[in-house]
Amino acid sequence: MTEADLLKDCLERLNRSGIDYMVTGSMASNYWGIPRTTHDLDFVLQLSPEAVPNLVRAFRQDFHLDEESVRAAEKPPYQFNAIDLRSSLKVDFWLPRGSLFDREVFNRRLPRTMLGVAAWVATAEDVILHKLLWNQLTPSERQCRDAAGVFQVQRGRLNLDHIEKWSKLIGVNEEWQAILEGRIRPKQT
Repeated sequence: MTEADLLKDCLERLNRSGIDYMVTGSMASNYWGIPRTTHDLDFVLQLSPEAVPNLVRAFRQDFHLDEESVRAAEKPPYQFNAIDLRSSLKVDFWLPRGSLFDREVFNRRLPRTMLGVAAWVATAEDVILHKLLWNQLTPSERQCRDAAGVFQVQRGRLNLDHIEKWSKLIGVNEEWQAILEGRIRPKQT
């Protein structure tokens, strides 16, 4: 099973579950920007305690997903994962932390089609911001290059005012300016 196969499978399961979600992380930056290989998938879920059994049922077959880990994600680090038993690939699920930025990102998600399957995807602007924020939390040239790749591909279609505003509010304006000035560039193939 490839990452693309796993993404399709997860999207279908989430769509059937009725749980609100969005694709984020590398798959979202691949969608909006310059694709690269990734070894996991990232989803943000709006998951009430009552919906936990529904999610566990949706991923019961072919995945290792511990219900207690799902319930524990209501507290920091607000994350749990599922392991695909067919491929050993990991799916990371994140719950919004409740910050204004997290709420804004989730509310701005867009309906799209990924690999022929209906999907909710973080906007290109929010993928850029999130990649830059993750770079601050766990520094990685890859995060900045992903953000620059989205900028390069989506240039002219981005809401620059949104990125400018939020880059200052979440403390990634220096990195954002470096992308604008070409000091951070996408990975060259």
